[in-house]
Amino acid sequence: MLEKIAAYTILGLFLYLSGCSISNRLICTIVLQQRHLIESQVVIHSDYQGDLLPMATAEAGFHMSTVASRHILWSNLSFYGLGTRHSSSAPVNCRKRNVPTRVKYSALSGTHFSSDGKCKLQGTGCSHNRKRGIVRWKPVCCKSQYAENLGGVTAKNEHRRLFIDGAKDLGPLNGMTNGPNILEFQDVQPLKENGGLIINEHTEETRTHNAVIDPIEEEAWDLLRDSIVYYCGSPIGTIAANDPTSSNMLNYDQVFIRDFIPSGIAFLLKGEYDIVRNFILHTLQLQSWEKTMDCHSPGQGLMPASFKVRTVPLDGDDNATEEVLDPDFGEAAIGRVAPVDSGLWWIILLRAYGKISGDRSVQERIDVQTGIKMILKLCLADGFDMFPTLLVTDGSCMIDRRMGIHGHPLEIQALFYSALLCAREMLAPEDGSADLLRALNNRLVALSFHIREYYWTDLRKLNEIYRYKTEEYSYDAVNKFNIYPDQIPPWLVEWMPNKGGYLIGNLQPAHMDFRFFSLGNFWSVVSGLATLEQSHAILDLIEAKWNDLVVDMPFKICYPALEGQEWQIITGSDPKNTPWSYHNGGSWPTLLWQLTVACTKMNRPEIAARAVEVAERRIARDRWPEYYDTKKGRFIGKQARLFQTWSIAGYLVAKLLLNNPSSAKILITDEDPELVNAFSCMISANPRRSRGRKNSKQTYII
Repeated sequence: MLEKIAAYTILGLFLYLSGCSISNRLICTIVLQQRHLIESQVVIHSDYQGDLLPMATAEAGFHMSTVASRHILWSNLSFYGLGTRHSSSAPVNCRKRNVPTRVKYSALSGTHFSSDGKCKLQGTGCSHNRKRGIVRWKPVCCKSQYAENLGGVTAKNEHRRLFIDGAKDLGPLNGMTNGPNILEFQDVQPLKENGGLIINEHTEETRTHNAVIDPIEEEAWDLLRDSIVYYCGSPIGTIAANDPTSSNMLNYDQVFIRDFIPSGIAFLLKGEYDIVRNFILHTLQLQSWEKTMDCHSPGQGLMPASFKVRTVPLDGDDNATEEVLDPDFGEAAIGRVAPVDSGLWWIILLRAYGKISGDRSVQERIDVQTGIKMILKLCLADGFDMFPTLLVTDGSCMIDRRMGIHGHPLEIQALFYSALLCAREMLAPEDGSADLLRALNNRLVALSFHIREYYWTDLRKLNEIYRYKTEEYSYDAVNKFNIYPDQIPPWLVEWMPNKGGYLIGNLQPAHMDFRFFSLGNFWSVVSGLATLEQSHAILDLIEAKWNDLVVDMPFKICYPALEGQEWQIITGSDPKNTPWSYHNGGSWPTLLWQLTVACTKMNRPEIAARAVEVAERRIARDRWPEYYDTKKGRFIGKQARLFQTWSIAGYLVAKLLLNNPSSAKILITDEDPELVNAFSCMISANPRRSRGRKNSKQTYII
């Protein structure tokens, strides 16, 4: 063993010292062979003049050193995988200071070069829109990455710029003492915990699968890594679409919170945790920004819909640039709608990160705990609504245009329920959280009962509604929402299978939206909002109505489409949401991953595998469209972006989960026994018992 180590070391040093022009691949092979023999870190010296190796993370790469001794330095071996991408930004840690709201923070770096192109002095620091400057200069002893092209900064071989790692003595965040600083992103090692989920222990079967990766999967991973956005040299998210055929990007070049979720899950399942950790912590900082539209500010705790990394030159200094995170809370979005689902997805992703990586330090940080509480307080705030469901406007979730989902759409309720369960699991037990946890538990009980009892429909329930009496004024009324039997649409009478059912799309006084909304039903299964029996019935309906919901491309975002006068009135004659297009009955490949999680939880993966097989017939050939049009999903959407990132990531997550079903546990929440017991009490309770003077505990009319 020692002889082999010595042989590889001598070979590497010989090639290095001799100054031979050797390929990166050969160097990689030599060091890899060393790695297999000894678990130690090695490093490449700064005066090596060969090409820089490709890097996959901000922590990987050549670490420049000014020490006299020659030795080989190693940081991260993960970049040997196929499809690795250059980071196109500088690995600079930003220092953030307490400043008034609406101040943009950014990284700042400057480098002085000698005539031979070698760094002599490096300036690091940060800037915001009131003050900027170099914090300190230091000799070249840095992490560096070769930037190909990002944000208008071009790196050429003859004019290489090395962006230097920033200062490490960063202060507390917003006056609070934390663990690792918000911008000190470190490699996360998977931890073993008794009863915990261990994903990174690959079996021989998994290794074999990775060795013979499918060409479609390989292409998908390449495209996903191409879409990575870097901030201060660290991966922070993925853009919505990377379509080279589109001349007008609109906001598709931004990082959307909801769009990044499948990308983040894919990276987590692949063992690449840094990008998710960076995303979680950076978006958390955007939460506290002041948000205004026409002199009005929404409640604290709102997460942005998206953000963009902008690279701009510093005023008066041509040798330095700054990067700025520019968020959009809906004030620039089409329709000016606040993203209700962003904060809910953020909590779900935070829990998934902790469960799969074993790194609970992130969710235990003071600023993260505060962020969770701000989201919960915003969602649990008292209002005029009589129901435990969240009241939202049209377009406040994945369906972000006018589609008649205002009120209490199922998708928001399912995500709300899931986020409540995840938050309850992560909130630190302390005196200040007692009231919040009590309100959270009360809402969980009322919300789950409300959805299971009043949103559920199957053939038996339809017949019950068909026989409803109306205009009931009674505390014991059966038809509590005064639903008129004539609201049952004719298509549903013929469409509902004998075996199966689903949760309707919306419920308000005198109104039931009987459309089937896929994401809401999928996530109701995943989160446990639907009962075990209801969850199986939802999957039964999907199988029975395969030719309507899947056909040539999975999966219909909703069924059926609004047509004729109904389409004109409800959508306002929206030219993008024409019948069987976009949100109005279009087919969205990204829904594959939510379907797969639901099927995995119910131990029926064959349904998801069948859907993935259908998608694989054409999704890569069609260049990964955002959505498909027509009733059978045969055409690429008329305004669909190609190389849509969450179409790519949704497919990858589905494949990863089918190959390793146990990893779905990071997203699944099981039915709570305490809630089941509470349901029994609520069903058997006298409805008059809740009447009277309001007590200290919050109650909900269900």
